[in-house]
Amino acid sequence: MTRQLLASAAAVALLAAMGADRAIAQTAGGSSTETPAPAAPPAAGTADTATPTPSEKLPEVQVIQQQPKPKPKPVQRASKPPAPTAAPITAPSAAPTEMAEPVESNVVKMSPVGGTIPVEKVPGSVYQMNSSDIQRDGSVMLQESLQTQVPGLILDDLQGNQFQTSIQFRGFEASPVNGVPQGLAVYQNGVRINEAFGDIVNWDFLPSNAVNNVAVVVGNPVFGLNALGGAVVVDMKDGFNYQGWDVDTRFGSFGRKQVSTEAGYRSGNWAAYGAFEAINDDGFRDFSDAEVRRGYFDLGVKGDNAEFHFNFTGADNNVGVTAAAPEQLLDISRSLTFSSPQTSENTMQMYSVNGKVRATDTLTFSGVTYYRHFNQKHLDGNLFDDPENCGGNLCSGGDTILNAANGSPIPFTDNVYGSIDQTSQNADGEGITLQAEEKAKLFGHTNQFIVGVSYDHGRVAYTAKSELGFFQPKFVVDGQGIIMTGSDDFSPRSLTTTNDYFGAFFTDTFDITKELALTVGGRYNFARIQIENTGDPDNDILNGVNKYNRFNPAAGLTYKFGPGLNWYGGYSEANRAPTAAEIACSDPQNPCLIESFLTADPPLKQVVSRTWETGLRGTINNWTGSQWDWGVGLFRTANSDDIFNATSSQVGRGFFQNVGETLRQGVEANISYRSQRLFAYANYTYTDATFNTNAIFPSPNNPRDGTVDCEGEGGDDLKCFAVHPGDRLPGVPAHTFKAGFDYWLTKKWKFGTDLVAASDQIFFGDEANLNRPLAGYAKVNLHTSYDVTDHVQIYGLFENLLDKNYALYGTYFSVDDANDLTPATGVTFNEDNPRTVVPALPFAAYGGVKVKF
Repeated sequence: MTRQLLASAAAVALLAAMGADRAIAQTAGGSSTETPAPAAPPAAGTADTATPTPSEKLPEVQVIQQQPKPKPKPVQRASKPPAPTAAPITAPSAAPTEMAEPVESNVVKMSPVGGTIPVEKVPGSVYQMNSSDIQRDGSVMLQESLQTQVPGLILDDLQGNQFQTSIQFRGFEASPVNGVPQGLAVYQNGVRINEAFGDIVNWDFLPSNAVNNVAVVVGNPVFGLNALGGAVVVDMKDGFNYQGWDVDTRFGSFGRKQVSTEAGYRSGNWAAYGAFEAINDDGFRDFSDAEVRRGYFDLGVKGDNAEFHFNFTGADNNVGVTAAAPEQLLDISRSLTFSSPQTSENTMQMYSVNGKVRATDTLTFSGVTYYRHFNQKHLDGNLFDDPENCGGNLCSGGDTILNAANGSPIPFTDNVYGSIDQTSQNADGEGITLQAEEKAKLFGHTNQFIVGVSYDHGRVAYTAKSELGFFQPKFVVDGQGIIMTGSDDFSPRSLTTTNDYFGAFFTDTFDITKELALTVGGRYNFARIQIENTGDPDNDILNGVNKYNRFNPAAGLTYKFGPGLNWYGGYSEANRAPTAAEIACSDPQNPCLIESFLTADPPLKQVVSRTWETGLRGTINNWTGSQWDWGVGLFRTANSDDIFNATSSQVGRGFFQNVGETLRQGVEANISYRSQRLFAYANYTYTDATFNTNAIFPSPNNPRDGTVDCEGEGGDDLKCFAVHPGDRLPGVPAHTFKAGFDYWLTKKWKFGTDLVAASDQIFFGDEANLNRPLAGYAKVNLHTSYDVTDHVQIYGLFENLLDKNYALYGTYFSVDDANDLTPATGVTFNEDNPRTVVPALPFAAYGGVKVKF
């Protein structure tokens, strides 16, 4: 993997060398503007920077990323921002360079592999960000950029590391953590990148400097499984839409050191692009260091009627995931952690080929095929549940004697026991999507019809085992090299899971009049999930096959009253099949480590969402050259048979269950302003996320007494709580507000800031809403840059400027079990406070230099 990433870095250097002379020549031939630069961060390169010679000029062929084609222009200097991508209801973009020629309408994909229509014809919410939007605040994690400007999207952090955060949109998650219900489908260049085992999304695999466009799309079942709350569609750069090169170096708080580089080159019908990022960060908490290496490469060719791209994405990341810690411990120091080690080693390689062929003036065929390999090794230091001395041997769970891997009993000692749970997954996936797009008029009216099929196959080798350890100071578990056996709680597990997903979809957008458009569509999903016990062939109790299928329809209307006012309304359905991880851990009588499997389990039902949306949006261009974008909308999504993780009385264990219906409904509003010197935005979302049926949740560490009998929920020693319609879902803030601006003080000096605020949220484990919630927060980030020359820029970034002390995730822990560790840790906890939280990053400052041509 390291060799492949080094090869990617070498390719970037080669492209930079190839393009340097050309870029310098283009810059020398350009002229600088004397008007003040608008509030947008200068891009390293620009779309179609080189003006083609007559022999190079090609017919207008829509690229596979489906982005609107900007006008050819010279490579931009540091003081020149990129062209606008403003569109109604999209996330606010940076201010355009030429306000006299604003983009009249943006476009959005109607399927993973293309087929675009204007946003004004989409009968649902669409929020888009281009590469300049993503880079304007200096974030190196894509999800952090999305949080600032996409209404209703907020970050949460179960892992305790900024490189492993999750995005939550309207109460639906796309998370790198196994066990989190994944309610968003995520695509990269048309490939669904929800991993095969738990549908998780590893955001840290995406080089932020290589992202060309991101769209958050709601109400379109064509995007397949997991699109309950919508889809996040990521398109990467290529050599046709980016030429030039840049190198960005940065240093700062908590040992941050990073270098990012990208280069794009085009020669006639061929083009190449490469990007690479290397990041080292010590983290602000103990054992929270991160080492990130990721790269992307694209080779493309296009002719009169066809375009093809080969691309590679690779990552090799090691991250310390310090997770939640008791509030009492964090009161001593925010840097302290609770039970270490907790680390994740992730590697990934993905190869894909996508293409588009225009068969006639109205008919286009497109598709993508891919291979993806993902490997993860996770260590998790945990408490040992009730160790006992059984005649000089170590016992767990009464009189069950634990053995070492060689079968000999483990001697009992006076040490404070812990365990290091080790899980791994080795996943291979491949798939293909094919579609046809017909734009011939229907009954004399403009019409776009898309039909397609997809197939995805995944195979995962999964292992889980527990190493005996002894607790040391700072709650560190010192592993003894002994893998425990002899108990269902600790015996090693080895499974192979196989996923087969098939989809067939269509969508049609018909212009009833020039102002009124009708969209109808749907997708049939079939999922087959097989689990095989490969660790003990004689024990076939885990073996099984689960099948799920459903057709999800969608329909909606849009009406354009004028450029400044557009109405939309629609209805859609989507579904999510339970993952192998959830299916194999759904028996409350036999809970398991979040990622290990112990027994055969009752089947889970698939989750189905039903969404209604309506709203208004528009773009207003003033005679002064400034531009306003605005939108306001209502949404309502009801999930049936929603899947939740429930906690067991056994430390570190739980199970998954269907809980009936949940509801996420609310209102969103956003506005942005762009002029030659100022870009400003604000957005607000109210999300009423609640249970909509009665349910029972076990919560052994909840400080309140249980309210209902726990029969059938995992044991007599549990505390269980009755959940009623109207109780808030845990982890979802009801109110979020974001605002920010960029202002060009001079044509070379830019200053900007971003505010993100969220209201309180319910603790996980308090589904009955009986306790004090996790407090809300408001944080301010600041960024500024100065163009020293046309090719050199210096900048500064400040996160959590006011050094606010807040948390992003909350749950409960066992005070009694933690106090059993006192002889080793020297810490005694007050029984009145079992709250445990993940603290957010404190004040941090970074500075850097960017060189670009």
